[in-house]
This record gives sequence, C-alpha cells and structure tokens, in this order.
Amino acid sequence: MQAQGKGLIEATLEAAHMRLRPILMTSLAFILGVMPLALSTGAGSASRHDIGTGVAGGMISATVLAILFVPVFFVLIRRIFKSQKPSRPLVPPKPAGLDDDGENNHTAKP
Repeated sequence: MQAQGKGLIEATLEAAHMRLRPILMTSLAFILGVMPLALSTGAGSASRHDIGTGVAGGMISATVLAILFVPVFFVLIRRIFKSQKPSRPLVPPKPAGLDDDGENNHTAKP
C-alpha cells in the first residue's frame, strides 16, 4: 500500500483493518472448537477441562496481542530500517531455458 503512495501509518492501519475480520474469524473458530474440552463433564473431564481452558485462553491472548502489537512492530521496524537499502537488487532470476530476449532456447549452444 505504500507503493500506492500512502504513508506508513495510513498503509499499516488500512492493512490491519483488512486483516482484522479473517484473524478474528479464524481465532473464534478455533476457540469455539476447543470449547467442548473446556466445558467437558464426566469421567476424565478434569484433564480435558484443563487442556481446553489453557488452549482457549492462550488463543485469546495470542489473538489480542497479535491484533495490537503486529502493526506497531511493523511500523517500528520499517522506521528503523528505512534508511538501509537492500544489498542487491530484488530482481527475480530468469527461468532456465530462456534467452536474454525472453524466448525459448530450443537449440544447444556450442
């Protein structure tokens, strides 16, 4: 988004907004999936309850921390390394078998 001319903060906020719903939906699906463990009853339910509670709590914590801190750390890292240029240009290598003009090289060169 920065390549489209937006500032660092504006691009980061827009990207965070775009990714919020998928992150929340994935996290909630996982948390709801372990709810039967956290709410279990019957024989052996103590261990299942402990596992379910720990996993659900960890996922809730990880989701909140990721939503809040990933954009903040992205901005900080971009600002710290803003002045540094890549040591080599980021040009993809040519596929094997292509000439300099991009045509297939079907004949072997001596």
